[in-house]
Amino acid sequence: MAHNQTPSAAQALDILLTGNQRFVAGDPQHPNQDAARRAALAPGQHPFAVVFGCSDSRLAAEIIFDRGLGDLFVVRTAGHVLGPEVLGSIEYGAGQLGCPLVVVLGHDACGAIRAARTALAEGLAPSGYVRDVVERVTPSVLTARAAGLSEEADIVDEHIRHTVDLLQNRSPALVGGHAAVVGLSYHLGDGRVRLVTSRGLDGVAAA
Repeated sequence: MAHNQTPSAAQALDILLTGNQRFVAGDPQHPNQDAARRAALAPGQHPFAVVFGCSDSRLAAEIIFDRGLGDLFVVRTAGHVLGPEVLGSIEYGAGQLGCPLVVVLGHDACGAIRAARTALAEGLAPSGYVRDVVERVTPSVLTARAAGLSEEADIVDEHIRHTVDLLQNRSPALVGGHAAVVGLSYHLGDGRVRLVTSRGLDGVAAA
């Protein structure tokens, strides 16, 4: 693939997963992080993937996927919850910047999911706008509970799938085929990402 050629969605996912393997192995290449790359990007950006992840400080996309400047269009909210500004940002990355892949990136030990579980168990929601975050995560917890799932990893996976479904249901740009959407789960302990679900990515199956 030529240096300036946009990869396919499957190729973009492979680049991310390969970079994650380097990160896990402790052998990152730190690509596209030098002065020449910075200067080359000044006129414009051409990222190959949108990464919509949780705001958790342990979940820095460029680090865990071993990428650099101009590679990823990153959008983050606590618990990767969706709002109009988030949808607009993701649509901009997919539609205007031409990213072939949108990644929803969740992780274990998610504070938003734990807060939603606590709120349901104790009947007490947090105050302020944190409550809005918890309320948007709660449907995923309830769906997992209805399916008989109680393990945290299963609830995290359900929330990732729920977010992917919401993206496709609410975004005409994604439904129109601008980008494939995948859900990945990150494990804080060993740094590995795992494919949870995919939409519009032929030949790729979730673990």
